[in-house]
Amino acid sequence: MKTAVMKELYSFLRHQNRYGSQQEFVEDLKNMWFGLYSRGNEEGDSSGFEHVFSGEVKKGKVTGFHNWIRFYLQEKEGLLDYYSHNYDGPWDSYPDVLAMQFNWDGYYKEVGSVFIGSSPEFEFALYSLCFITRPGKKCHLSLGGYPLAIQTYTWDKTTYGNGKKYIATAYVVSSTQ
Repeated sequence: MKTAVMKELYSFLRHQNRYGSQQEFVEDLKNMWFGLYSRGNEEGDSSGFEHVFSGEVKKGKVTGFHNWIRFYLQEKEGLLDYYSHNYDGPWDSYPDVLAMQFNWDGYYKEVGSVFIGSSPEFEFALYSLCFITRPGKKCHLSLGGYPLAIQTYTWDKTTYGNGKKYIATAYVVSSTQ
């Protein structure tokens, strides 16, 4: 809660009566993003944060992996080879949007999307905003005066707190989809 973007997010959500206190907000973020659940056979083998920001391999395919910094670092280390890309945003400066296919450490990602040039806390805040206000739906926004959409999905097999759902995934999509 030390960054301006997270303070702005909390202020907005508090004004919308989503949270009664900063402590409640922070606890909810911790649970929805970092709470462990099982995507496979093992208990507690995944979290929304791991899926979105780090990527996972499930059933021989890459899932998640929606962070440009992780993408860059893995490519720099020779662990990632991207096959194609498409800039999808109308912006003439960063952040922009990249759709891509790639191979990560021997595993294939058929299609994925990332913001390019944004800070991790900006992405975390934007994905959190959309998940909290429109869980499991497309969240239509404006960035720099241009339309943008974020798709979120909830993890429905387990819950935390009083029936709250974990983040399964969140990623940027074309505003025209």
